[in-house]
Amino acid sequence: MMRRGEEREDITTLIAMTNTADHNYGSMDTGMSQVSSGDKNVFSDGITRIDFVLVWEESLAVLKDGTLEKDKSSHAIQDSHRKWREDFLSRLQAAGIDQEMREVLQAKKKISYVLLSAPWSVLCYYAEEISLRVPLQMVTTPNFNWSERMLEKIKILNLMSQDVPSMPPDYYTCQFRTNKLERFLGSENKETFFKTTQRHQVLYEILARTPYGALKRGEVGIERLLSENAFSAAYPLHEGPFEMPGGEVVDSQSLSMRQILHQYWARWASWKNYQPLDHIREYYGEKIALYFAWLGFYTGWLLPAAVVGTLVFLFGIWLMVTDVPAREICESKDEFVMCPLCKICSYWNLSSICTTFKAGLLFDNGGTVFFSIFMALWAVTFLEYWKRTSAVLAHRWDCSEFQETEERPRPEFTATAPMTLRNPVTGAEEPYFPKRRRFNRTLTGGMVIIIMVSVVLMFVVAIIVYRVILSIIIYKSHNAFLIFSAGRIASLTGSVLNLLVILMLSRVYIYLAQVLTRWEMHRTQTKYEDMFILKVFIFQFVNFYSSPVYISFFKGRFVGYPGNYYKLLGIRNEDCGAGGCLIELAQELLVIMVGKQVINNIQEFIMPKLKSWWQKRKIHPKVRAEDEKVKEGGPTQDAAPWETDYELLLCEGLFDEYLEMVLQFGFITIFVAACPLAPLFALINNWVEVRLDAQKFVCQYRRPVAERAQDIGIWLDILQVITYVAVISNAFLIAFTSDFLPRLYYRHNNDGNLQGYVNFTLGTSPSNFNANNTQCRYRGYRDRNGHFRPEYFHLLACRLAFVIIFEHVVFFIGRLIDFMVPDIPEDVEIKIKREHYMAKEALAENEALGKVVVLFEKENLSTELRRRAKPQTATASPPRESNSPPPLLNPIPEDPDRSPL
Repeated sequence: MMRRGEEREDITTLIAMTNTADHNYGSMDTGMSQVSSGDKNVFSDGITRIDFVLVWEESLAVLKDGTLEKDKSSHAIQDSHRKWREDFLSRLQAAGIDQEMREVLQAKKKISYVLLSAPWSVLCYYAEEISLRVPLQMVTTPNFNWSERMLEKIKILNLMSQDVPSMPPDYYTCQFRTNKLERFLGSENKETFFKTTQRHQVLYEILARTPYGALKRGEVGIERLLSENAFSAAYPLHEGPFEMPGGEVVDSQSLSMRQILHQYWARWASWKNYQPLDHIREYYGEKIALYFAWLGFYTGWLLPAAVVGTLVFLFGIWLMVTDVPAREICESKDEFVMCPLCKICSYWNLSSICTTFKAGLLFDNGGTVFFSIFMALWAVTFLEYWKRTSAVLAHRWDCSEFQETEERPRPEFTATAPMTLRNPVTGAEEPYFPKRRRFNRTLTGGMVIIIMVSVVLMFVVAIIVYRVILSIIIYKSHNAFLIFSAGRIASLTGSVLNLLVILMLSRVYIYLAQVLTRWEMHRTQTKYEDMFILKVFIFQFVNFYSSPVYISFFKGRFVGYPGNYYKLLGIRNEDCGAGGCLIELAQELLVIMVGKQVINNIQEFIMPKLKSWWQKRKIHPKVRAEDEKVKEGGPTQDAAPWETDYELLLCEGLFDEYLEMVLQFGFITIFVAACPLAPLFALINNWVEVRLDAQKFVCQYRRPVAERAQDIGIWLDILQVITYVAVISNAFLIAFTSDFLPRLYYRHNNDGNLQGYVNFTLGTSPSNFNANNTQCRYRGYRDRNGHFRPEYFHLLACRLAFVIIFEHVVFFIGRLIDFMVPDIPEDVEIKIKREHYMAKEALAENEALGKVVVLFEKENLSTELRRRAKPQTATASPPRESNSPPPLLNPIPEDPDRSPL
């Protein structure tokens, strides 16, 4: 039954809990143990741990009458923000959160830091509320990846391996229950029982659902306060500096987790080593760790693709020297006089494109057919083995059932949903948003997507018109060099202009997608992110791939023939350049893909450093201590950790990182027939990308709140769709854009050689094409009257047959691979079942059943086969009477309230 949310007073809190300590699991006053003396992430008492920090800035520039220098509207905004902060902090205190205020005075502003800590009672309450998982038993099985196993089997030294200290232990886990506390490992130490990342999750859950004003206006949560600039920042603290201690040799076991990640992961010297994924998960949470696991897995699988693509490219270089049609063109001199490319253009000799035609052989040769099939199967196999790796990691990191059973509603959804609905499984009242209203809002968002896609297509048409007009302008310049390269100049500048338009439109649409997805009111964070990603990717797919698709499948297809050229808007339809459309497609791909990668890497390397420099300069122009003495310069050597972390940049999530890699995956699969070097460029980029991203997270970003995730989400579905599109795209590229089938057809009908192939591919202009009755040649399978020759229809049938056969063969082999490679390894399935069994026993109400877990800890579990012992017939116990109770068990008394059957 749905219930409309009741009208609440502004003072109502969404956190229904008491601050009274539960004597079953202790309280903060009696349960806390003294923290390490070197830990600075504590309150002034040296004991209470800091779990979160809230920051805001206030101007100190005042006039004599005590008002701010800004206008009165700004003064009113400051008063409103101050009231919101006071109300928010008071409600946090009422919810049981310990607070401590610190202030830093500067020349023109005051920076206030509120240090937050969750006591034991709050941690236990919310750990059960948000379904945190805690350890039952340690797992002693070592973890290996596929390359380690392979190199070990073939007895090759593994240069990628490294010994990373402080390896996080692996546990069997289950959901936390307060009344079963004593059955969990480490429950006797309340200071270390919950991991640091779990404490951060609890604090963020509280911050995200605490109101500070009227609920009907959506005045709920820290994210809204940050967007309204009431707070400047909200973040958990890093575990000390990332730099290694100077001076004497330091024991690696004494390093903090952040120092370990910098030393063994974020440095450029670690480019050849495995990523310490368990350490990344321990420090940043499962969601970020899964991104780096996927990026490393993808980069490793790019290596064979890059090797095969490079070999295909080298085969193209060999063809440049030995190809018969290339030799015919270069030696033809004045034999083939080609028709003008535009009205004001002149006749030209086919031999003038000798170099361009040879360059086209690098991308258009028989090897690209093999490489297209190879990449299609590579993509399918890559995704199947990633599913296995993802399942292994999800189980190892306790996220196997996160989305199905454990994921809670988004805090913002919980706070702003207008209705509640009883959960049919748990029986609890949960926030609810009507499906019909969400559908209407999603439909509106779809209309916005269609409008933005139309805008992209308008820009594509504009760039096509730009290329045509620029070619005409160059031909009118009467400059011999420019006229010779007119098509190439127009195509190259059009590609660069297209890249700039792509980057500009991307920023606009991402902002629109964020607003629309927030408005649609999705229940869980996973669903919210999936819908946001889907919106943006649909737009970006059209944005990035529209121009290559046009060149691949439409450019040069509707040109006509001399004397009867087809026109659009009064302009002659664009034809492919002298070297063919495939070399133009390769040029377009290199400009967009490689250009985008170079721009992104420069931005990721330079922009964080510039932003960090500006952030430090803005925060530390002049520092004034409490004794009012002004000191010049930046921060002191012994700055507090919350001040040091405030100087860092805000982590903006993983969306941009995933989007960059998925678009790259599309380029190296959908259009790989046109550019076999694309996987090599992607491999080089990704090696750099891993270290750049690692450095950003370790050195330049504030520590993000750890988030759980079961897999990479909707990105996997997008990758699978791209794989299917790639098979069809490459089939049509080879059939209709490449010269592979025409060469094969001509070789079959000409005793296996290509002599005369160039003349076969050229048509002759009609006799009435010009006043001088000068005949010229053009690309096309037409006779002198402009009609298609029989060979055109033979080739069309061959092309359609090739498309059907190609995609059926590749899809069949792909499905076969999918069938042969299970998504979840057998050993992982066994571990999941064992963990379910242990969790059921640990949470059982019967104390005798609960002791099974303790027995398992003492027992050395073995999977070896053992022979069953033979029963001892001589000492067999006598048969018991059917009405007597079993041995060693007491009779179960009958329930007096239960009626007999």
